[in-house]
Amino acid sequence: MSVRDQITKEIAENDVVLYMKGTPVFPQCGFSSVAVQILSSLGVKFKAVDVLKDPDVRQGIKDFSNWPTIPQLYVKGEFVGGSDILREMYESDELAPFLAEKGIACQPAA
Repeated sequence: MSVRDQITKEIAENDVVLYMKGTPVFPQCGFSSVAVQILSSLGVKFKAVDVLKDPDVRQGIKDFSNWPTIPQLYVKGEFVGGSDILREMYESDELAPFLAEKGIACQPAA
């Protein structure tokens, strides 16, 4: 399976996918950490893909989205953006409604 096919499959099979450096428990960059914190604060369940494990996936996701940076968030097959876009949506209270509109359950921490 090509890297592009692998990425297409992951995005198709998971409602929320975060391509990141490291893991949600141990992010390997500040931007990935911010993305995980935002999704976690909203109680969003997501599949994390550690791009550091495979250089082909690391480059492949950039080519797939035509977006130069990691992390990258996909919701219901749609590329949402990276850490800065996520933070802007979160701070302007656009992220939770966007996720709800897509049918993604949010359970913000109390």
